Amino acid sequence: MARLKLDLPDTFIFSTEIPLRIGDINYGGHLGNDAVLSLVHEARVLFLNSHGFTELDVDGVGIIMNDAAIVFRSEAFYGETIVVDIAAADVTRVGCDLLFRLTEKTDGREVARAKTGFVFFDYESRKVKPIPDLFRQIIEA
Repeated sequence: MARLKLDLPDTFIFSTEIPLRIGDINYGGHLGNDAVLSLVHEARVLFLNSHGFTELDVDGVGIIMNDAAIVFRSEAFYGETIVVDIAAADVTRVGCDLLFRLTEKTDGREVARAKTGFVFFDYESRKVKPIPDLFRQIIEA
């Protein structure tokens, strides 16, 4: 099977810093794959919050994740601070992908790349909804 490859754009729309917690570290003594998903989830929530949104209310509609991928580039360890940069890609009528670059703050080494795909979703009607115009404007700016 071919190795997964995640290409990143030159520009990002959001950046945040997240210190690694002891619970992010696996039995191998480094950042675990499950923790990477937790870190990108935290970064996504911070990105949404920076625009006054939540995962349940992005200009009146929620989001629901439909896929995820992680590519490790180097180890990361307890006590390090991870800079998470976010970009949007593959925008469709009902959703998009968020691409994440995780780097260690002090030395700048790339730790991982990740992608989460999501669609906009009305949790009351349980139906996929079109991407809100305001969100589209933010990610395509």
